Amino acid sequence: MVHEQELQRQIARIEGLVEAIETWPDPAARTGATELLQATLELHGAGLERILDLAWDSGPAGQALITTCAADPLVARLLLLHGLHPADLETRVTQALDKVRPYLGSHGGNVELLGVADGTVHLRLQGSCHGCPSSAMTLQLAIEEAIQEFAPDIAGLVVEGVVEPAPPAPPAGFIPLTQVGGPARRPSPPAGSRWERVADLSGLGTDSVRTLDVAGAVVCFCRVGGQFYAYGAICPACSQGLDGARLAAPALTCAGCGNSYDVLRAGRGLDRPDLHLEPIPLLTEQGQVKVALPALAR
Repeated sequence: MVHEQELQRQIARIEGLVEAIETWPDPAARTGATELLQATLELHGAGLERILDLAWDSGPAGQALITTCAADPLVARLLLLHGLHPADLETRVTQALDKVRPYLGSHGGNVELLGVADGTVHLRLQGSCHGCPSSAMTLQLAIEEAIQEFAPDIAGLVVEGVVEPAPPAPPAGFIPLTQVGGPARRPSPPAGSRWERVADLSGLGTDSVRTLDVAGAVVCFCRVGGQFYAYGAICPACSQGLDGARLAAPALTCAGCGNSYDVLRAGRGLDRPDLHLEPIPLLTEQGQVKVALPALAR
């Protein structure tokens, strides 16, 4: 089974090879290589379309198989590449938002799909995250991650409720046929962040807190019930680490200065409203936790 990291590595390799072709000094060689790639992709696309037709015509079992294949990350990218994915763009964006809503809700927010126009997805952040520079931008990272998983073929992403709107997200994934012959760029991660997997947190008990090193960054993890939360591990009041902090949900209290923060509401200061912890996006998939580390946590 191809995992997401290996899939991204293969995508990057394909894009690198296409870019290398563009540097060839011989125009005839460039044209020939491009035509070969186009013909190969068109042949594969025709084959995939025929497979889908045969599966659909076989009855309910085959139709269920198509649905299962479309939910697989690797197969879904191939279907998107050739315009064969059975779910339309708006449906896939809706699925992505449904997946990320529990995380948004844990920070007192939600997201509304305003519509999809010419491939550009328009969203609005709602709740306590609306208009807050820290939590709105942090929650947007989680939204973008989910949408890129379900709908990497979007033309752009516009999110209202963000104080400083991010530029539209470019399409991600395999190189569309229309781009073969021109430079193909892998989309950059959200500015100032990187996604990292976290070691097993199953040993973190309910209403407990622990600081961990994640890829060289110190992150403060809190568990309230069955929900995990992640924050920058520095207290903004005293600039000391949160080692030894106490958690009595929803309050996380710094052991050094005694200031408390609401871990259920994006780390807002309970003693000083002008202060807040830096929330870090955290997503759990099949028991595996990953966080988007901001530049400040490096």
